[in-house]
Amino acid sequence: MTFQELNLNTPLLNALNDLGFENPTPIQEKVYPVVSSGRDAVGIAQTGTGKTFAYLLPILRQLKFSDQKHPRILIVVPTRELVLQVVGEVEKLTKYMNVRVIGVYGGTNINTQKQVVYNGMDILVATPGRLVDLVMTGVLRLKSIQKLVIDEVDEMLNLGFRPQLMSFMESLPVKRQNLMFSATLTEEVATLIDSYFYEPVTIEIESQRTPLEQIAQYFYAVPNFFTKINLLENLLTNAEEFNRVLIFAASKQVADRISELIEPLFPEQTGVLHSNKSQNYRINSLERFKNGTNRILIATDVASRGLDIIGISHVINFDVPEIPEDYIHRIGRTGRAEQSGIAITFVNEPEMKHLSVIEQFINRHLEEKPLPSGLKISNVFTDEERPVLFDKDYIGKPKGIAESQGAFHEKKEKNKKVNLGGPGERNPRKTKPVNRGVLKKRSSKGK
Repeated sequence: MTFQELNLNTPLLNALNDLGFENPTPIQEKVYPVVSSGRDAVGIAQTGTGKTFAYLLPILRQLKFSDQKHPRILIVVPTRELVLQVVGEVEKLTKYMNVRVIGVYGGTNINTQKQVVYNGMDILVATPGRLVDLVMTGVLRLKSIQKLVIDEVDEMLNLGFRPQLMSFMESLPVKRQNLMFSATLTEEVATLIDSYFYEPVTIEIESQRTPLEQIAQYFYAVPNFFTKINLLENLLTNAEEFNRVLIFAASKQVADRISELIEPLFPEQTGVLHSNKSQNYRINSLERFKNGTNRILIATDVASRGLDIIGISHVINFDVPEIPEDYIHRIGRTGRAEQSGIAITFVNEPEMKHLSVIEQFINRHLEEKPLPSGLKISNVFTDEERPVLFDKDYIGKPKGIAESQGAFHEKKEKNKKVNLGGPGERNPRKTKPVNRGVLKKRSSKGK
């Protein structure tokens, strides 16, 4: 099927032609008629399959010109980066249309965003927290919303946005079309659908457990953090092969630590992306990675949702995610748009159990690669990697405990003394007699 067969209008077809797109992806092909019919829909598809265009194309096809201030289309996404990305996609598709779109998110001046909202828009793309903030100020009203899109809802729930989701959904018009798109469908997501959707059509393109086939996946068994750094340096030295690399870290602190050690080795080639960085820093890091100025981007799992960057040659998991779905989202940043990609995972001994769970989840055994010859194996462990000696599972007793006699033992000689009371009780004969005359005399003087 081609986009011509989807009954798109000329402005959209011209925009797609400028972008070089001729054929819809499976999710786009199946979602278009359902959304166009006005029914609620839930789209489940792997990352990198074109979910954003899947809901934007039918929405934009039906969107009529209006000069009203309040938004008619509301798109809610979990992160600031995804807000900017969706806004960018709308702008690309509406190149030949008169459509007003704005994005709002936390971490920036709310007064500036209030003014932009007050000026009016057709489509609003927002993160849940900032959306609720703007509604509470009274400047943003949702009474005109005709279509609600919740993208990556499972990640929103993971980030703790459930109260915000419940809050703004209660203020939406009853008559509206609900659309939800995600890579995974959890029980919590299913509960949300049952509460707010009306007989939705579920469109699932591929099994959640099957990773993209065009991604080669393997791992290295690496003993500790600093050996992982040495291995990372070894791989990144080959700039021709590792030309655009996305490195995932378990936390913001680990991401910063990796950056501090890698940046001096590859100056002006790395960027960092996590929530502790300022908004301008995050935008610049992402933009420099997209345009090829930087070939290395170090990020936390939040960045694994929704980032659509074509041409990422490698995804490197510096550590093994504990949640199997997170592994799929991470590696899905490469191998996009039917291109090939490579996913590499660094695994230390405690992380082997997480890797085993991932292999069972994706029903695939990952190949282990031997460590490069000459790789320096560090003997230094970080505080997090050092064994906890007094852990309940630790075998053996620390030195000194084995010789202890426990709570019941013979007291030392100096501790065997018995309290016999005061001097009078110990030796009554040596007690000085009381001079009653003196006491009586002192008493009479007191009077």
